[in-house]
Amino acid sequence: MKTIYVAAGIAALFLGACTTAQPYGPATSASAQGFTVQPIESDRYRVSYTALSPQEARSYVLRRAAEVTLENNADWFRIVGGYVDTDESRRSRSSLSIGGGSSSGRYGSGVGVGVGIGVPLGGSSARTTESIEILVGRGPRPDTPQAYNARSVLENTPIQ
Repeated sequence: MKTIYVAAGIAALFLGACTTAQPYGPATSASAQGFTVQPIESDRYRVSYTALSPQEARSYVLRRAAEVTLENNADWFRIVGGYVDTDESRRSRSSLSIGGGSSSGRYGSGVGVGVGIGVPLGGSSARTTESIEILVGRGPRPDTPQAYNARSVLENTPIQ
């Protein structure tokens, strides 16, 4: 009987680890990991990246903004707005329970102790989406902290 419980626990752990980061690329749906790009004007875009961590979302949204800049024959981009959305409501949590009990009756008495471990079967699915609005331009980069050289961003944000 113990073998069944151990096997079930191991299977639950493997199922709980199913949510993994997706490779860098376009989002396949509105709630999927990946990037989206929305043109606003000829030199203005909204770029978003959804990932499992805020750090990955930030790094990849900057990378995609650099790619959009170069695709439009520009040299630099400037972030003119943006927001970060973290969906904490989707985060799964594990739990540990300990219980015990005793009984006595007509045929004898007994004592039992149990330990239960709850593992989320879907894994942690919390996602962070970082969206930035960018202006792209040619020539020397503006002297402001919100402006980025597109080629430098690509060199410094490798795909993992």
